[in-house]
Amino acid sequence: MELNDMAAQAPDPGLTAAAHAASPHKWLIALAVMLGTTLEVLDTSIINVALPHMQGTFSASVDEIAWVLTSYLVANGVMIPMTGWISSRFGRKRYFLFSMSVFVGASALCGAAHSLTQMVIFRLLQGAAGAAMIPSSQAILMETFPPEEQQMGMAVWGMGLMTAPILGPTLGGWITDNWNWRWNFYINLPLGAIAFLMVFVFVHDPPFLRERRARGGHVDYLGIISLVLSLGLLQIVLDRGQRADWFASPWVVYATAISALSFITLAHRELHFSDPIVDLRILGERSFTIAVVVIVGMSFVLFGSLLLNPVFLQELMGYNAWRAGLVQAPRGLGSMFSMMMVGQLARTRIDTRKFIGVGFTFVAISLWAMSGWNLQVSMWAVIWPNAIMGLGLGMIFPTASAAALSCVARERMGYASSLFNMMRNTGAAVGIAYMTNVLISQQQIHQSTLVEHFSVFDAWRLSNMARPQAGSPSFNYLPQIVSGQKQGLGMIYGAIQAQAAMLSFNDIYRMLAIVMIFLIPSFLLLQRNRAADGISGH
Repeated sequence: MELNDMAAQAPDPGLTAAAHAASPHKWLIALAVMLGTTLEVLDTSIINVALPHMQGTFSASVDEIAWVLTSYLVANGVMIPMTGWISSRFGRKRYFLFSMSVFVGASALCGAAHSLTQMVIFRLLQGAAGAAMIPSSQAILMETFPPEEQQMGMAVWGMGLMTAPILGPTLGGWITDNWNWRWNFYINLPLGAIAFLMVFVFVHDPPFLRERRARGGHVDYLGIISLVLSLGLLQIVLDRGQRADWFASPWVVYATAISALSFITLAHRELHFSDPIVDLRILGERSFTIAVVVIVGMSFVLFGSLLLNPVFLQELMGYNAWRAGLVQAPRGLGSMFSMMMVGQLARTRIDTRKFIGVGFTFVAISLWAMSGWNLQVSMWAVIWPNAIMGLGLGMIFPTASAAALSCVARERMGYASSLFNMMRNTGAAVGIAYMTNVLISQQQIHQSTLVEHFSVFDAWRLSNMARPQAGSPSFNYLPQIVSGQKQGLGMIYGAIQAQAAMLSFNDIYRMLAIVMIFLIPSFLLLQRNRAADGISGH
């Protein structure tokens, strides 16, 4: 990016100061957008444990009911990068309120759905509406808080973003067991109404956004089509590729090829169109790009581990959903503590970049500890690595978010936040798909190895153990003895499967720990936040 372009993007200190002075309700604004964000993120995980109940209600197969999750993720992933462009044309506040209204309405429709087709359609609508909340919230916070308080604002807002995926399965399990799976959707109605009212009263579009809306502009139809095809097909492949045996299935090959070609078309189009849907030129800002790499790595691990830990605790350790959620709760508490700590230190103009390195160190330590888990692991050995991971993630997120968005002119804040969250969402989707694929493949490898080393003699001895002779007193009990032998062989096979799964978990956690170690020095590439030097902007 040329120097004159960089200068043109630099925010006006006077304009920035005026905007901050006009935000006396900044903490109420932060609470309002945090509530909306929490609801949106919560809905990506709260219904996971309710899927078996929904499957029974709709008489659907496992593959069919999975579209309840896939439809939401696809619509959400496609709409997130479009948020900045839509906000610039229709107004950020207006779009946020419209999205919140549709999200709440779609939640009510999901709760009242009478067929799987209705549920998938309503989830598409819910995911598309909820997509605006995260990038819009970030842009609103960056415009509301002065530079020295932006990390604090991100910390408060990030508490909802980071804790919602952890609380989702636990809350969803409790609601499903004690009420009904439909209340996982109905719970959005009162909370969404409160968030709508607070945003309506306290949030206002900045002057530059109103001017941009008045100017209008050309619609990039080719960019929209390329965006929908590239991200939509990518999300479908990542979410359902494992069920189709990946590239052994023709539709996965075709969908991947179309997605890749659409990405190339999108990149070329957006770099040359005057009013792009996704402003890829922002990637020319080094600090923004480095921060995106950091947040993608964090999302890869966060959402991947959010998939792995409940599976390990419930499938191998025998925990129910409620107990599995409780032992992971310290991760959320750790994130909340470290976020507030980093936010408070940023207000004193301390250079917080180093906390990204400290955070990745904590995450690497926790993952390495998890790689030593076994089938007899104690509850405490599960709790403390999760707490350490939470501390690390809480240091990374607000620091990286503020570093990414503080280096962008306020006029491009919406586009930057949309691009930032598009990459974060893609990192999470890739992480979930990768963890699922590696977990299954490694389990098969370890299972084959364990079976090869299992003593054939032991198996033969078990199958012939205490076999009675005809005419002996115990011959009449032959059916019970044979049944016990079969149960014994079944127990051994089950033990081999469990041990193979455990070893595959160990492999993944160890691999993730190594990835985190490589990301520790990434903070050295970030520019020092000018707010720490008392300068509001570039």
